[in-house]
Amino acid sequence: MKVNVVMVKLLGSALLGLLLSACTMGLDYQRPAAEVPIEFKSDAPWKTATPSDQLPRGNWWEIYNDAVLNALQEQAAEANQSLQAAYARLSQVQAGVGISAADRLPRLDLNASAGRQRTAADLSVTGQSQLGNQFNLPMVLGYEIDLWGRVKRSIEAAQADADSAVADYQALLLTLQTELAGSYFSLRALDAEIALLQQTIELRQKSHQLVKSKFDNGQVGQLDLSRAVSELASTQAVLSALQRQRNALENAVAVLLGQPPSSFSLLAAPLNQQVPVVAAGLPSSLLERRPDVAAAERQMAAASARIGVAKTAFFPAISLTGSAGFGSNQVDSLFSWDNRTWGLGPAVSLPIFDAGRNSANLERAKAAYEEAIANYRQQVLVAFQEVEDGLSGLRLLDQQAESLQQAVAAGRQAWEISEKRYRAGLVSYLEVVDSQRTALQAERALNQLQGEQLRASVLLIKALGGGWQKQSS
Repeated sequence: MKVNVVMVKLLGSALLGLLLSACTMGLDYQRPAAEVPIEFKSDAPWKTATPSDQLPRGNWWEIYNDAVLNALQEQAAEANQSLQAAYARLSQVQAGVGISAADRLPRLDLNASAGRQRTAADLSVTGQSQLGNQFNLPMVLGYEIDLWGRVKRSIEAAQADADSAVADYQALLLTLQTELAGSYFSLRALDAEIALLQQTIELRQKSHQLVKSKFDNGQVGQLDLSRAVSELASTQAVLSALQRQRNALENAVAVLLGQPPSSFSLLAAPLNQQVPVVAAGLPSSLLERRPDVAAAERQMAAASARIGVAKTAFFPAISLTGSAGFGSNQVDSLFSWDNRTWGLGPAVSLPIFDAGRNSANLERAKAAYEEAIANYRQQVLVAFQEVEDGLSGLRLLDQQAESLQQAVAAGRQAWEISEKRYRAGLVSYLEVVDSQRTALQAERALNQLQGEQLRASVLLIKALGGGWQKQSS
């Protein structure tokens, strides 16, 4: 019963230390202001952003209404190896919060020991050497009184690091999703271009047969036949190059999905996805969801807390230590009440001379904080730049698409007219070749542009932190 009284005294001393922990070194963190534009060139109203990456983004890729893309995104989220590694890193950082928080409470250990020793004759009371056993079973209590807030600031820094790691994970997830969507649309653009070239090859094979028939009948010379053969072979060579690009892109998608490229294939499909319409007057709360901005802001908070930790090194550290248990040289009498032991006392450590180590450490912490501020402000500027690029890029791509559609229609008409004129013997095959090249170039450019429009919309979604759809918090 008396042992319990001793333990209560030890715990009471530790609790007293908790009450004494009232002074915290360093300033409480406040987010520095970042210079942001009042509005974008694209006439969208914006306000100063506050990181809100915890807001849900939803399955933003579903706005493209593509079942294959939806399935690929699910596979990537489950099996991408880089994402799994990032989650493991996140778990490590989060575990660090628990390690730092443990310093807030006392530590209680059982330090049992047993030994046998020989006492020298000169040291013995009887004047003869003796052999004896020693058994100890103490409970040891240790606690640092957080007078200056070292533990508190350490926990703040660890929590900010954990929050930053969460944001980094979300940033990697968003990057994975947008990279997969961009690669998928690039692949579909290649599918459309390959299908166009296959159709062109069929038409040029028919043209070649027509020219060869005319050549056999003496209606045209060797020059027209050579031109027909050259155009057919050139188109076939371009087709092979596009198929090689598609294979490489398909393998890249397989890696994003965490699958061996040899066991993954994606059937060709037409490029029929529609570019989503960007809502007018986007609110800046969408930009606030950017996890990279949030990560940079939380790194500032961690750096700020570490300044307080560095300042505590200039002040004395006070610890309470205590022990209570039993000790004996006989096992059967170890728990005898007369063999009880206990001890309690404070320990003070005050820096006297450290050759400027603490001052240098404080300066380093302050410099790290200034670096974090600059990184945060730079990240905000990059965020606004990327959104600006995305908005203006989509607008200009729309204008370019309208012009290309006109060029495609005119090129097809010119091709048809030139073939009719050639069949009637009014022009040489050179005119047909030129019209075919012009039409094919325009159609290929239009297919490439459609893929670029889809990729640009994906990049805008990434720049806005995961889409422009309003989500409830």
